[in-house]
Amino acid sequence: MDNVAVLDGELIIDEGPKSKSLWRHAFDTLLKDKVAVISFIVVSIYALLAILTATGMLAADWAKEVGSSYSPPSAEHIFGTDIFGRSVLAKALVGTKIAMSIGIVTATISVVIGVFLGAIAGYFGGKTDEVIVWFYTTFSSVPDIMLLIAITLILGKGLFAVYLALGLTSWVTVCRLVRGEVIRHKDREYVQAASAIGGSHFRRLFIHILPNIGHIMIINFTLLFQTAIKSEVILAYLGLSVQDAPSWGKMIDDSKLELARGVWWQLVAATLFMFGIVLAFNLVGDAVRDALDPKLKGK
Repeated sequence: MDNVAVLDGELIIDEGPKSKSLWRHAFDTLLKDKVAVISFIVVSIYALLAILTATGMLAADWAKEVGSSYSPPSAEHIFGTDIFGRSVLAKALVGTKIAMSIGIVTATISVVIGVFLGAIAGYFGGKTDEVIVWFYTTFSSVPDIMLLIAITLILGKGLFAVYLALGLTSWVTVCRLVRGEVIRHKDREYVQAASAIGGSHFRRLFIHILPNIGHIMIINFTLLFQTAIKSEVILAYLGLSVQDAPSWGKMIDDSKLELARGVWWQLVAATLFMFGIVLAFNLVGDAVRDALDPKLKGK
């Protein structure tokens, strides 16, 4: 046997290369992807900026007048000033905090609702499945923009309303995917083994099945994160976003009147900041998808 040898009188058995877990393999694959690593660093920088802004260590005095009205970009103020002489860069940094919070909270709400309903529907089937499928089919038949406007009008303007409006209107895709994956997994050997040793429905579903489809949740979280940031721009344009602090959407909305006067720097600042995080999250999401599910690579 090639994998058996004798060394100093001792029998040595070579068991061959140890198989890697899905998560370990995915992590090693991501480390080898330079684009993914750079994108993750960019996302980390945005997260750090958001934390520093939230704690008041950065752009705490964004509302302070630092120059004349509509000063163009200069060495002192990289992105110039707005109509009130406030630093556009400071406003963009505060917008980073708002954008990151919207992305995280919205994606979390959507994933939690989608995973819970999809898992229940796929695991129990029957009437439970029919009711949930009917519910999300009916829900998805209403245009998202109409639901967004309706929810924000009911809850009022502000960050909390944006969280709920975006979170409650973007869970259907996650629900469908999780339902399909749970249906595929619920009759597999490892679930049957858990059932044979007396595992409850809760244990089989949440302890055994869901961890095996965790990659679906991660991939959809990254997609929902950047979608929420872009959706906030639409709400800001409709006047339904954050009111007491600058967001990228609000800055872009303000710019529609400034462009007629040749003031372009606030639009450029907000667009560049948003472009950076959206592109980085898209690239990270694609890399994670390819690493966790190689069958989808290139699609």
